[in-house]
Amino acid sequence: MMIMTGGSVFCGGGFQPLDIAISKGRIVSVGPSLSKGGAQVIELNHCLVVPGFVDVHVHLREPGFSYKETIASGTAAAAAGGYTAVCAMPNLNPAPDSRENLERELEAIERDARVHVHPYGTITRGEQGGDLADLAALAPFVPGFSDDGRGVQSEDMMRAAMLLAKQLDRPIVAHCEDESLLEKGWAVHDGAYARRNGLPGNDPASEWRQVERDIRLVRETGCRYHVCHVSTKESVALIRRAKAEGLPVTCETGPHYLCLCDEDLQDHGRFRMNPPIRSAEDRDALVAGLLDGTVDCIATDHAPHSAEEKAGGLRGSLNGVVGLECAFPVLYTELVQTGKVPLEVILNALCVNPRRIFNLPGGEIAEGQPADLTVLDLECPGVVDPEGFRSLGRATPFEGRRVDAAVRMTIVDGTVVFPEGLKPSPSGIIGIIRGCDRPEGETP
Repeated sequence: MMIMTGGSVFCGGGFQPLDIAISKGRIVSVGPSLSKGGAQVIELNHCLVVPGFVDVHVHLREPGFSYKETIASGTAAAAAGGYTAVCAMPNLNPAPDSRENLERELEAIERDARVHVHPYGTITRGEQGGDLADLAALAPFVPGFSDDGRGVQSEDMMRAAMLLAKQLDRPIVAHCEDESLLEKGWAVHDGAYARRNGLPGNDPASEWRQVERDIRLVRETGCRYHVCHVSTKESVALIRRAKAEGLPVTCETGPHYLCLCDEDLQDHGRFRMNPPIRSAEDRDALVAGLLDGTVDCIATDHAPHSAEEKAGGLRGSLNGVVGLECAFPVLYTELVQTGKVPLEVILNALCVNPRRIFNLPGGEIAEGQPADLTVLDLECPGVVDPEGFRSLGRATPFEGRRVDAAVRMTIVDGTVVFPEGLKPSPSGIIGIIRGCDRPEGETP
């Protein structure tokens, strides 16, 4: 038995001073002043306990691209960031477009994952857009279907995918990008920074036009539909209207789209991603969408590359940044402490809504629930330093940013997976120390 005590627990939409008892991977009791007799004790010292974060959009790169990331390194990064579950994108080699190809990814997950990993299946074979993947064979093993990295260009193909996904009760998880509207060699958002620096721009319509098309197909098919990494104000407006109409449409955006705009760009590969960081108006529309429930989830789109692949500046680097290990500290510092977004809204987007949308277990700190928990310290100043990341990727647009909060502990199935190697003292007490000048686990 393990008991977490002395903290504030996120339940019922707010925080309460409660203890949590854990046994055999599940929460067995939640209440004030639980008996500690014979139990290992985690003394929280006024930290917060929340349901473990879920990231519904990460790239773990294995199989096929293990020089960028592995299941082991990516899930270690997830644990350090407070994530107890991630949904892994399928742009792999082989792509999980059949049961046989998915098996290689499942084997690596079973062998090396430190947190729960839910792999997506592809929409089309090889993510090439030509033929449907074997959705029926994949459905029992995946939370949804995605061709992330490429938009499905054919309306007929997307309609067929939605009809079959509807039958299988799985969502289509769409990377929305109309390639006919993209300028060749685009580097950044088609906005002020691009014009000032003579860079080819990415037209926001390349995203929102495909969102518009797909919502029309949702209206026709009734398929559950989730929009990846929303970045434009037009997409937010379209999704808001679809929800008001009662359509089964949800979406996510990323910390970089909520906290940055194109005026923050620097000519460095750590600012290169797809979709690109857009205008201040787009950023503000995303924050408004988060506040009014249009934006359901915050997902990092954690997409590691090698140092060489990110060394070409804005023009010459591959698309993709990492975010698992700094997402919460950045969101808290940039959005909560500035008064833009309540903490509870951030937590719902990280802990609760992802599980609801993708039918994943947990999300509530209550008796009988999985013991997948995250401990947060809101008084822990620091700096985002990619050199300390567990991920093999180092490219984050938040490098060097000062933050005021930290993840102090991550528990998966009742086991402490972050910090690594934490052991109880002879008294049975594990200390969570406020302030970051002491090593994790050191008692005062």
